[in-house]
Amino acid sequence: MKLLLEIEDNKASHLLEVLKSLPYVKTTEISKEKAELIQTVNESIQEYNLIRKGKLKGISANQLLDEL
Repeated sequence: MKLLLEIEDNKASHLLEVLKSLPYVKTTEISKEKAELIQTVNESIQEYNLIRKGKLKGISANQLLDEL
């Protein structure tokens, strides 16, 4: 399982030490930009799934192009 955590900078080092001490946890730090990209992609996937289920109304490709 992979998790993306958002932690205040002043508390992150302590939690990171704890996680690194666990033999079954692998930690990898990522940049703020990459974290934001992952968050945006996840939100887009959730929105797409809601549109497919009919719980959210999407827009046509023509409408999208008109907005650009």
